[in-house]
Amino acid sequence: MSAPECVWPAGAVLGEGPVWHAGRGELWFVDIKGRRIHCFGEDGTRRSFETPDMGAFIFPTTAGGFLCGLKTGLHAFDPESGRFTLLQAVDAEFPCNRLNDGCVDAAGRLWFGTMDNEERNASGSLYRYDGHTLERMDSGYVITNGPALSPDGRTLYHVDTFNQQVLAFDVDGSGAIGNRRLFVQIEDEGVYPDGPVVDAQGRIWLGLFGGWGAACYSPEGRLLHTVRLPVSRCTKVAFGGADSRTLYITTARVGLTEAELAQQPLAGGLFRVRVDVPGLPQHLFHAR
Repeated sequence: MSAPECVWPAGAVLGEGPVWHAGRGELWFVDIKGRRIHCFGEDGTRRSFETPDMGAFIFPTTAGGFLCGLKTGLHAFDPESGRFTLLQAVDAEFPCNRLNDGCVDAAGRLWFGTMDNEERNASGSLYRYDGHTLERMDSGYVITNGPALSPDGRTLYHVDTFNQQVLAFDVDGSGAIGNRRLFVQIEDEGVYPDGPVVDAQGRIWLGLFGGWGAACYSPEGRLLHTVRLPVSRCTKVAFGGADSRTLYITTARVGLTEAELAQQPLAGGLFRVRVDVPGLPQHLFHAR
């Protein structure tokens, strides 16, 4: 494993949702509170786009554009025009809720969570969206993160950040989930599991908000190793690069005091590190 480097000191308020676009050779991520979408090219190019509301995630689609989660729901996003088009409203009955993190499975379906933007009420849910139907799969979350799926697609990992837990579910061929169980409990005070991703060996990588890096767990839930960064609020990891062995890590500045920011000048930056085990291919959302 190489030493981590900051490839873009973006100063994101709440950087999140990194995703690799293999066709473009680019790493896309959002700044939720800063209302930006950022794009980092493997050649070092950088682009940014304003979002009309707080963004949560962005995924490439089979139609050639992107599917983007905003506070108001799921939108199609065209980077050429910068236009967002609402596809599906989400949690309209909870006006304080917003979307937060997601993944796309091998069938091209989107899995994502919602949460209370004030981080107080358990009004958040886990959803699945196939381009036509939005289904609530689980509920009762204050802060959701993930989910992520095992290489065979039979296990879904979902993060209950507020309770410092990573949960696991069985997934059947139709996409139904069951057998909800605890996978990992973070015991360290002030350290919260954030966005997960799974590598080619089925190991689960977690961003550690308040934990100064990322952690890698075995499929059995055993801590294998950690990546230490010079910033405390690490939000999510994603695999990228031509060989899928570059681990990108988004970070945040939100909630840090002026003194803490002075000690962490790269907070909110995009980091990367080279690892031995590659990640899984990024699936495209099946636009219908």
